[in-house]
Amino acid sequence: MLSVNLSNTPLCVLTVHAHPDDEASKGAPTMAMYAQQGVRTVLVCCTGGEEGDVNNPALKEPGQPFHGLDAAEEKALLARLRPAELDAAAKVIGFHHVEMLGYRDSGMADSPTNNNPACFHMADIDEAVGKLVAVIRRERPQVLVTYNEDQRGYPHPDHLKVHDISVLAFDRAADDEWYPEAGEPWQPVKMYYSTWSRMRLTAIHEAQLRLRGKSPFDETWFDRLDLDSQITTRIPVAQFMYARSGALRAHKTQVDENEPFWFGLSDDELAQVYPFDDWVLAKSLVRGAPLEAGQYEDDFFRGIRASK
Repeated sequence: MLSVNLSNTPLCVLTVHAHPDDEASKGAPTMAMYAQQGVRTVLVCCTGGEEGDVNNPALKEPGQPFHGLDAAEEKALLARLRPAELDAAAKVIGFHHVEMLGYRDSGMADSPTNNNPACFHMADIDEAVGKLVAVIRRERPQVLVTYNEDQRGYPHPDHLKVHDISVLAFDRAADDEWYPEAGEPWQPVKMYYSTWSRMRLTAIHEAQLRLRGKSPFDETWFDRLDLDSQITTRIPVAQFMYARSGALRAHKTQVDENEPFWFGLSDDELAQVYPFDDWVLAKSLVRGAPLEAGQYEDDFFRGIRASK
């Protein structure tokens, strides 16, 4: 463990995502909360989401932009629209800066697009880590947020690579022998993984059954791997549910406003049912009082704010 002096460094959290819309579905209320507190919030998006689908059927109706398009035309229009959707979502959440890493969406696992030389899946690992290191050294975050190493529930090649480059960048950003052209070394001191919590899923499922009479979550959802034992950190975000719902709606091509998977509960109902974002503290170089058994952290900057 390191004794870290961060007294002269403004607080910053940097979160790494694979595609536009991932920032909306994974921890948007937490990032909105920190932005409101005055913490600098930085989003790194590794791809442009070009291989996504149009998941909002309303956009294919007569008079709407995707009506009558063939598959190639649809993909081309989608690629043009997604940057603006990301910009709108980032404004809802309150990100201070959005950095595009510049890779093409790889598409789903084992699809032909995985072999596109411009896609993230095919990117040289050292090159991709170097791009992320350059952002880390420029932004100087104490906290880096990325994806869990266990992606069995959704093994998208781009999500897997987000994890791979993030864990390497966490260490290499501080090593002056790596990427000397990328700026002055900087060591983030905590790394968190996002996670889909079984506790949260169960609470939302039961609330939808109680309030709506049905739930979009069938038994296949509860057959997925339960990683709740890994959760270390629960951020109270009841006042910031608007960031999740607003950012999701900003991704008009990706999200159907009538889909109960996303919007089966209102912001107020969700805040009452499960007022937390859940995270896994994967690595910490900060000395701090250990938590008692059964306790969760409630702040990414626990052990860091005390030194300011």
